[in-house]
This record gives sequence, structure tokens and C-alpha cells, in this order.
Amino acid sequence: MIAENETAKPALALRPREAAKALGVSERTLWGWTHAGTVPYVRVGRTILYPVDALRDWLKQRSEPVKGGENVPR
Repeated sequence: MIAENETAKPALALRPREAAKALGVSERTLWGWTHAGTVPYVRVGRTILYPVDALRDWLKQRSEPVKGGENVPR
């Protein structure tokens, strides 16, 4: 429970289930990307974490620019 004078702080990193949900993929797909070294992650002991800022940068690098407004999903 958060005390009245405390505010919820955004997470610095996500656990696998949270990261998969945030990316809109299955945990199995995320694990495949992790195992292949495709997606950024940090290992802390036996725990794997996905830094939020690194995931944002990773997505931004892989986004494709819209070309002339053709076939833009609505």
C-alpha cells in the first residue's frame, strides 16, 4: 500500500510477463528474442529484467516510417 505522501513511481524495468504484455507478444516469443539477443535485457542473478527505456529505444529503432499515407492501419 502506498502512503498518502508517496507517489507511485514508474517501473525502471519489467519482468518477462509484464514486458511481453507491454510489447503485445507472447512470453514464448519474448523468450525467443531474449535467447537470440534481439531484445535488450539485464540479468540480475537468476532474474531477467527488461529495462523500460531500452525497450522503448529498441522499438523506436525498428519502427518503419509511414510512406505517403498509403496502406496506413486505422
